[in-house]
Amino acid sequence: MTLEVLNTQYEELPIRSGVDRKDRKMLAELMGRALASTYVLYHKTHAFHWNVTGPMFYSIHKMTDEHYQDMASAIDDIAERIRAIGFTAPTGLSRYVSESRISDETDLEDAVSMAMQLARDHQEVAAQLRDAAKEAEKVDDVYTADLLTARIGAHEEASWMLNALIVQ
Repeated sequence: MTLEVLNTQYEELPIRSGVDRKDRKMLAELMGRALASTYVLYHKTHAFHWNVTGPMFYSIHKMTDEHYQDMASAIDDIAERIRAIGFTAPTGLSRYVSESRISDETDLEDAVSMAMQLARDHQEVAAQLRDAAKEAEKVDDVYTADLLTARIGAHEEASWMLNALIVQ
């Protein structure tokens, strides 16, 4: 015998956080799009990590390892924050690709081009997170703003490191 209560699914959780529902919904949507961009960048970083070759192999291979591991954790943090403010986290690879500001990459380039592309992509995700953090601050969701602000710093640092590696 299956209990009805165990089969219940909620698209939205009843949350009383002091932040209005409409504002939480807007933040969940912004974070969902940032999650999509982060996920696509995570995948691209991982693919470049596997496939980089040449004299910069070791540097880029090690750096991208650190970056994709950091993003894997961030993806979980962002998705769980969306859940914590009452909404479902977006799912589906096709949805991530379509909602991402980061382009999916199917062709491989040389190591310098890979690093340049990742550096630009990290800046783009940082900009997207900055927009979401501003909205979180406007509605006084300080925890979401903090989470997003920390991620901005991580992406800006990743971009700096990649750019410093390839500067000529």
